[in-house]
Amino acid sequence: MRILNSLIEQAKNPNGWVGSFMLRMMNTVHTGMNKWAFKKLPLEKDSIMLDIGCGGGKTIQALSKIIPEGKIYGIDYSEQAVKDSIQANFKDVETGKVTIFKADVTNAPFQEKFFDTITGFQTHYFWDDIESGVKEIFRILKHGGCVLLVAEVYKMNYHMESYKTKDEMEQLLINTGFHNVISYENKNKGWLMVKGSK
Repeated sequence: MRILNSLIEQAKNPNGWVGSFMLRMMNTVHTGMNKWAFKKLPLEKDSIMLDIGCGGGKTIQALSKIIPEGKIYGIDYSEQAVKDSIQANFKDVETGKVTIFKADVTNAPFQEKFFDTITGFQTHYFWDDIESGVKEIFRILKHGGCVLLVAEVYKMNYHMESYKTKDEMEQLLINTGFHNVISYENKNKGWLMVKGSK
């Protein structure tokens, strides 16, 4: 049980060499999920994007190829994740196309109506206050912008006391002010994606 709890904590807030190893594993595991989700997301080549819980940086890498003229930000509350994500995107960080730093979704250090698109892969079930996190996403998203939250359903069920289902997640976005809220499920993989527009 102690080992399991330690692994869960490392998944939530990676640190040290164990955390770095887990981040590399996440990068590999999330590749298929990213490809599936991005097919449902209209992205302009010059979009300004935010990836919340950027982990090992693989999502940012994929986004950088899709939006060659855009700007991508990544935040994570794990110092190890920030370090590894910067390393994974080193060239884009050096040119200024990508900016990655430590921050919390419930208190995002961005001005209102800043982003065209905001993504969160395998992260929202770890947030201390998901309602505050979604409200903050709404604040920093431009009118007409889109949010995409993607996760494995079994992890949502394990980590969350509420908002475990597609209907609950959709209602959370609607209650926050999002419209055109829609969900997609990949039942073979057990993935759920909830998308909303501002």
